[in-house]
Amino acid sequence: MTADIENTGTRPPAEVTDPGAPVSGRPVHLAGPWQDPALAPGARADALIDAMTLKEKVSQLFGVWVGASDEGGEVAPFQHDMEEAVALDDLLPHGLGQLTRPFGTAPVDPAVGALSLSRTQERIAGANRFGIPALAHEECLAGFATWGATAYPVPLSWGATFDPELIREMAAAIGRDLRSVGVHQGLAPVLDVVRDARWGRVEETIGEDPYLVGTIATAYVRGLESAGVVATLKHFAGYSASRAGRNLAPVGMGARERADIILPPFEMAVRESGVRSVMHAYTDTDGIPSAADGPLLTGLLRDAWGFDGTVVADYFGIAFLKTLHGVVGTFGEAAGAALGAGVDVELPTVKAFGSPLTDAIAEGLVPEALVDRAVRRVLVQKARLGLLDADWKPVPPVLAAAAGADGSADGNPEALRGTVRLDTDENRALARRVAEQAVVLLRNDGTLPLAADAAPARIALIGPNAEAPTAVLGCYAFPVHVGGLHPGTPLGIELPTLREACAAEFPHSEIVTARGADIDGPDTGGFGEAAALARSADLVILALGDRAGLFGRGTSGEGCDAENLALPGVQQHLLDTLLDTGTPVVVTLLAGRPYALGRAADEAAAVVQSFFPGEEGTRAIASVLSGRTAPSGRLPVSVPRHPGSQPSTYLAARLGHVSEVSSVDPTPAFGFGHGLTYTAFEWSDLDVEHGRASTEGEFTLSCTVRNTGAREGTEVIQVYLHDPVASVVQPVRRLIGYVRLDLDPGRAARVRMTVPADLASFTGRDGDRIVEPGEIELRLSASSTDTRLTARVTVTGPVRTVDHTRRLHMSTATEILTEAPK
Repeated sequence: MTADIENTGTRPPAEVTDPGAPVSGRPVHLAGPWQDPALAPGARADALIDAMTLKEKVSQLFGVWVGASDEGGEVAPFQHDMEEAVALDDLLPHGLGQLTRPFGTAPVDPAVGALSLSRTQERIAGANRFGIPALAHEECLAGFATWGATAYPVPLSWGATFDPELIREMAAAIGRDLRSVGVHQGLAPVLDVVRDARWGRVEETIGEDPYLVGTIATAYVRGLESAGVVATLKHFAGYSASRAGRNLAPVGMGARERADIILPPFEMAVRESGVRSVMHAYTDTDGIPSAADGPLLTGLLRDAWGFDGTVVADYFGIAFLKTLHGVVGTFGEAAGAALGAGVDVELPTVKAFGSPLTDAIAEGLVPEALVDRAVRRVLVQKARLGLLDADWKPVPPVLAAAAGADGSADGNPEALRGTVRLDTDENRALARRVAEQAVVLLRNDGTLPLAADAAPARIALIGPNAEAPTAVLGCYAFPVHVGGLHPGTPLGIELPTLREACAAEFPHSEIVTARGADIDGPDTGGFGEAAALARSADLVILALGDRAGLFGRGTSGEGCDAENLALPGVQQHLLDTLLDTGTPVVVTLLAGRPYALGRAADEAAAVVQSFFPGEEGTRAIASVLSGRTAPSGRLPVSVPRHPGSQPSTYLAARLGHVSEVSSVDPTPAFGFGHGLTYTAFEWSDLDVEHGRASTEGEFTLSCTVRNTGAREGTEVIQVYLHDPVASVVQPVRRLIGYVRLDLDPGRAARVRMTVPADLASFTGRDGDRIVEPGEIELRLSASSTDTRLTARVTVTGPVRTVDHTRRLHMSTATEILTEAPK
């Protein structure tokens, strides 16, 4: 870090020729090499920094939280209860780094919002000497979080697909929508590995395994970046490991857990995805807040992994160094600590990086070289986005046809209203595919599928999520995240209820409904009606789960942590009451985390798990119930058998599993990777071609998987590594690769896997990542609790130290066979 500061230096402003006096109160824009796209972005940034004053440089290092105008006027600063009022007129003459959530702060028509943003960008660029616009960012955790945009399944559903290519395709569609209206950066994906399912933000994660999280997140980044949108990895690092699953609680983990569980997804994404931004985590680990952790944000992320993008603050995270963590005494000190550690941009608005920073520099408490280092990264990114080009125009693609002859945003708001559609038929079809592949069939006694032409005559659809349109949405979907603050505003997208979806899927069945209970209320007064309805029906579909919300307004979501993993409210009591009726019960879950299901794990006719499956989610569930869609999802998180056996994930060492010396049994009801199908698969003919390899070598093995059932289906070969003897304690098993196979009835696939010894590496006693010689097992499994074939192989040679250049994946080759080899 010191060398970087010295090389950047504190440069005096370069001499620039002022071409004239300001016109109409606006400065005349200065021309310079920074406007030339033929120059390297770094050279352009250096030239611009040389011409800037300190205030102009600092102004590029923060955002302002705004809301687009639904009348098409310029954006207005958003007043959050954690921030002070911002006067744009005072800020803009020096420039502005970012605009925070112009579309995601309040409901606004997309076309009119794009006009509002465009006019604002004209104002921002026109007000500063260099004509530099702001970089606009938005949330895109489960789709573009704005009114009228497609609400895709939440990330936990992405993990359930075990299909990176599908998630890349989804992210590319999200990126195109963001870019079309003038947004440059998306604050996704979340790479936090679930360590305690009581944490409210489990719905935002991809799962409890670092390899699954890494592969799915990397695919998402590739998709978003392919559309020209800057993706943002978050939360770096350790946010999900908070004690007791409480949001923003201290993190108590050792360096080895951090290195082997928390960091690998980030490392994979940095190495493989082309990601251009990282967001620091709120939390502290062993007393060091992430926002002030130089060894993490600079030593590891930049120096070791080679990341060259921007590090942005999680909202208010820099101020939290003073107000929550208490590691600094002033906001100026907070700014210096964050800049010194490697944070480049303060979000969502200016606080520490404003006058507290400039005052601290004037007092000699913070070196200006830190500002130069950060602003260089910001300006390089703006150069790559075309925001420094001499011919830059503020008009986004959706308004280009309506732009003035000079490229200005002079459109008519009322003429534009309704002309931009962000929830297209193509988007909905893609959301449907993701939702269908994410549905996990946990249990089935043969009741499912319910063929549409032979479905039960009378179906009782019961439960608090049976007729709730928003039951499919996570806490960052716009109708939940922001829409709830604007009662009376239309949802903006079609959200069919489960009742509506089932009525369409089973047109020959009579469907009767009862709520039975609220999501989290204590009232059991509806149990009698629900039980009577169940007894009168041929089948019960019971819709249970969560209500997404923020900071206690839901049962799942940011700040909605759980004391245990019992179903919220009296839902378990309702479930048991309906099981007692004797009518077959199909439990359907629309939830943000896994829950213990009590008797249902063994007694329900079927259990169908979905994790906030998005706007097409109820149709996806109904199509799985009917069998029109074959279930193919696999659990990205374990489903507990007991609600109080937390924290527990499948990545446990021997002492983390059931034992005779503890009365708590953490064995899950359904393990990570579990998922049933409507067909059957036979695994056979394991061939270990190369069973001995040096610590630098690789193993080769192959097997055959055949669909022995009567219909098409999907099998997921999950490869787990078991290291029976290691120099430090290891998980009993950990996922190192997977292969998703779609097979027609009677068809087989021969899958050949090449597994580098690098995948057996772990953090040794001295903190280095090593590969040790010895015997290991490669377990080819249908889930973490269902091993089908085991290859015992031997690693030979000396202990080998590896680094971030090690191989991260096994390679596979799949051949579809007419007949399995004899």
